Amino acid sequence: MKIETEKGHEIVGRMIVDKISAGDWEPGEKLPSVVDLSAQFGVGRSTVREALSALKATGWLDIRHGGGTFVKKVLPTDARQHDGVPLFQQAKSILELLEVRQILEAGTSALAAERRTEEDVRKLEAILESMEEALRTNDTAAGERADVAFHAAIAAASRNTLLVQLMDSLSQRFGETIGQTRELWFYQEQSTAERLLEEHRSIFQAIAEGNTAVAAKLIREHLTKVESTLRQHPLE
Repeated sequence: MKIETEKGHEIVGRMIVDKISAGDWEPGEKLPSVVDLSAQFGVGRSTVREALSALKATGWLDIRHGGGTFVKKVLPTDARQHDGVPLFQQAKSILELLEVRQILEAGTSALAAERRTEEDVRKLEAILESMEEALRTNDTAAGERADVAFHAAIAAASRNTLLVQLMDSLSQRFGETIGQTRELWFYQEQSTAERLLEEHRSIFQAIAEGNTAVAAKLIREHLTKVESTLRQHPLE
């Protein structure tokens, strides 16, 4: 089993979140410039920019072109809490989480098909290329990451901040549960992995073409198949 090491931008992103959580940067507060952050963390500017982009996608930051980067007024940690319990934490099983994903992602993908930009389309295309490369090289960990990134990119394309936060929270909880096995079983079987790749391609095509109904239908069918297979091969 390969040991995954944290990438530079992931480390910087975690440090930024830690500072926000500690109150060093308050909600709504403007962050230092990329140059200053680069010097503060001892990394290159591109690493900082990548970290900031990732935190924007997950609802921690608001990047205003020409205006700087600000901490979100409503943080993802706030959105994930309900009566002191993290959102989705009380899910009884991975199948219960999948049911929520079917409902949530059908609406998210429809909005993405309606609101996606050319940049969103390019990002989804790049993720699909990563999926293909992972399949060619039998890199199951990279395949998992690309799958998560694909669904996160759809949420980002919906242009709905709350949906992005909900999807982030759901993905984290889903990952915790399915993490009982290091590599998802469906990446270990070539035929299943190829089928999943084709399903993702079809979902991408519907979103790229702006077909809201087909995008929602395809993602529901995709998650229904995942649920069906998990019922046949339950994770221990």
